[in-house]
Amino acid sequence: MDNRGEVRDFLVTRRARISPADVGLRDDGTQRRVPGLRRREVADLSGVSIEYYTRLERGNIKGVSAEVLDAVARALLLTDAERGYLYDLARAQGTSRRRAARRPQRVRPEVQATLDAFTGGPAFVRNGRMDVLAANLLGRAVYTQVFEDPVTPPNLARYVFLDPRAHDFYDDWGRAADDNVAILRAHAGRDPHDADLAALVGTLSTRSEEFRARWAAHDVKAHYTGRKYFHHAIVGDLYLTYQELDLFAEHGLSILVYTPQPDTGTDRALQLLASWVATHEGPNTVQITPRPAGGGAAFPGSS
Repeated sequence: MDNRGEVRDFLVTRRARISPADVGLRDDGTQRRVPGLRRREVADLSGVSIEYYTRLERGNIKGVSAEVLDAVARALLLTDAERGYLYDLARAQGTSRRRAARRPQRVRPEVQATLDAFTGGPAFVRNGRMDVLAANLLGRAVYTQVFEDPVTPPNLARYVFLDPRAHDFYDDWGRAADDNVAILRAHAGRDPHDADLAALVGTLSTRSEEFRARWAAHDVKAHYTGRKYFHHAIVGDLYLTYQELDLFAEHGLSILVYTPQPDTGTDRALQLLASWVATHEGPNTVQITPRPAGGGAAFPGSS
């Protein structure tokens, strides 16, 4: 697979964000034609020739040693997630397998039972494309607007960028948008042959200028722990902490578990929400039967 464009854009955008002072270099006072470090400065910091680094930044990283990748990562001050992405791009380069649609991912009953056993907050299973494949009662209740998507499986990125209600649901919509795109970008590095991801990115790029700008930034992020603030249409503000746990027996899937922040009233709000959804939806088992994502009907009122 020829991913030289992705490699080039990633390295160029990382270089552009770093000033000489960030890496202990003195500014020589000459006018810089582009923001950030010069190629020669990155080459010097990486311990390689300017010719060799230029080759890398043109996208040719096939067969580059781990030592050189590590040196470039240090020179560009890459985060752990960005370093992993660079390695993924290097591994993918030169492979000839075509992008292919995947078999629908399904969650084993044992995993669904684990979700259902957690009653203190929302919990759900997602893949790297941000498809939600299963959820507990509160997971469906908190993300009720996501599950209203007529395209299955429900997809968090599609909700963020194509459903206008997402701007009210997320306390900080911009951060949610950044996070979703950064997670998708990381998945694209790990699995460049994912045709369903390509279809999703194509749909979002066509219909959302906000997505296009973020996708072009080539930002990458891990998403293991943190805080979320939601404004739910039924019970109001929810203040939650989350943990993401990889499901090692289920390739590419992870569980996200949310718990209420103390002294915020969120625990009471979740109890009320659980009662409401149990009344309106019945059993607390939520199993989604997936079909290929990335297109299909829009949310009501989306554009």
